[in-house]
Amino acid sequence: MNAQAHRLARTPSGIVGFDEITGGGLPTGRCSLVCGAAGAGKTLFGLTFLAEGALRFGEPGVFISFEETEAELAANVASLGYDLEQLRAANQLAVDYVRVERAEIAETGDYDLDGLFLRIGHAIRTAGARRVVLDTPESLFSSFSNAAILRAELRRLFGWLKAQGVTSVITAESGGGELTRHGLEEYVSDCVILLDQRVLDQVATRRLRVVKYRGASHGGDEYPFLIDETGVSVLALASPQLAHDVSTERVRTGAPALDDMLGGEGFWRGSSILLSGEAGTGKTTFAAQFAAAACARGEKAVYFAFEESPQQVARNMRAVGIDLQRWIDAGLLHFVASRPSSSGLETHLARMCREVERFAPDVAVVDPLFKLGGDVGGMLLRLIDYFKGRGVTALLTFAESTAETPDHAGVSSLMDAWLQARMTEAGGERQRGLLIRKARGIAHSHQIRRFELTAQGVRLLPAAPAPRLAAPSAASPARSVVNSVAVPGVAVQGSAVQGSAVQGSAVQVSAVSGSAVPNSAVPSSAVSGAAKDAGREPAADAAEVERRHAAEARKRMIEIRRRELGARIATLQSKLAQSEREADMLFARQQGAEEAAAQFRREAAEAGRHRGRT
Repeated sequence: MNAQAHRLARTPSGIVGFDEITGGGLPTGRCSLVCGAAGAGKTLFGLTFLAEGALRFGEPGVFISFEETEAELAANVASLGYDLEQLRAANQLAVDYVRVERAEIAETGDYDLDGLFLRIGHAIRTAGARRVVLDTPESLFSSFSNAAILRAELRRLFGWLKAQGVTSVITAESGGGELTRHGLEEYVSDCVILLDQRVLDQVATRRLRVVKYRGASHGGDEYPFLIDETGVSVLALASPQLAHDVSTERVRTGAPALDDMLGGEGFWRGSSILLSGEAGTGKTTFAAQFAAAACARGEKAVYFAFEESPQQVARNMRAVGIDLQRWIDAGLLHFVASRPSSSGLETHLARMCREVERFAPDVAVVDPLFKLGGDVGGMLLRLIDYFKGRGVTALLTFAESTAETPDHAGVSSLMDAWLQARMTEAGGERQRGLLIRKARGIAHSHQIRRFELTAQGVRLLPAAPAPRLAAPSAASPARSVVNSVAVPGVAVQGSAVQGSAVQGSAVQVSAVSGSAVPNSAVPSSAVSGAAKDAGREPAADAAEVERRHAAEARKRMIEIRRRELGARIATLQSKLAQSEREADMLFARQQGAEEAAAQFRREAAEAGRHRGRT
């Protein structure tokens, strides 16, 4: 209760995902530093913080720019969907451009920021601002060489902003191996946010990391974030706790025979379903029928396509009697199609989560999964966690090959259910089959059911009856028919056998040579022993197959565990190396700060002695 009472107050930023990883937003009434290289998105982060504050939380703001004019800022923020001029006209936002020309600056006498304080203070009072953004104020200090004065004035700036009671964001350029050029802002800030844009395999990915947050716990990992026409959004990673709400409702698949294989009711709502198979087994058709069935129930479905355009999927599905265009026009089905190579894996993940947040579907389809490349297992874990947290039933397809299966990719163990489509050859033609490999919490069929793609969609064929041994007739309990019994040197075929053994003078059997053999030539013990062996062989074969399957399953599980353990060890080693680098950087900065402080004291003492002599 005391912890709740003393919880640090936070100001929501309005940036999707950011408030989630910081536990509510930026520290209220304090200074936060947003740093990064050129093009990382610092200015747009600050503008989004002010615009969302004015529009959603009723908190006016002030933006002080040292590099861009009001007109340039208005044009830039318009790409995010914000009307800067309208906010200014409504007195919800004040923008002030401080022109700094290095060629016109000459260093003489003492230097302070009192003029800037008066200018910012006037803007705060005029707008009644609760939020302030200073975009790259370091431009003021670029032409000055006295590091001690610069550090002192930066401390004054941060202290003055705190005294005004406003929640402030200061942006700064990274440089020289430090988070900022001067290496001081990160120490006097209460919250430090690092924006990064890196290129891997010719694909750029943006990442955000909360480096520091005084007085509060926060996520310290890197989070992918997007800047596009809908604004700035951050993707929070998987929740550290498995605390999702679960539903007791079942969702039908759109294929009645498949529902029957799942106990007649389909899958659990909110579950994750993997549909794997080689090319041409009908995975996309299954996925489209699953989405269409959801729309037919009045639910919303989102379809993430990474191989075909929405028009192509809709056309192809019409050929098998699935009308997707009907549901698209009704607003129940939303397609999101993109090339896998258009962006990095984490960017794809962030966009998918943003679309789910915006469209609020009941069902999601990802077709296919493996085409995204990269760390599919890690990406899938975060995506499934996101779907489960919102109660979305997800169907994901996976294209199998000889080199990669869901087991090899570490995918199947993450899923609640796994359907496997197979292609076999029999009678000179290829036939499709469907197997339920697993379905957590559902008593399901273990049969491999043949299915066809018809003009009415996917149709599973009736299951073949299981072979059974005929029971003896009650009228003649001692009579049986021996169709084929192998005896050394003797073949017994199609012979009616009377009695409990091969006995009686009327019985004749054909020998290998074709001559008649008397009853005495076929010992009853040999025939009965051969019959017993024939009865035991199928059971022995089934037990051997079962043992072989169990051994293969154990091997696959051991391999999956080994891969997971290796990935965890690699992650821990990476975090340890990162911690060591940060510790070295912190030690170097501390030494630099101590040296600067000592230099400042020497300069102050020298200045005091100089004034004493004069």
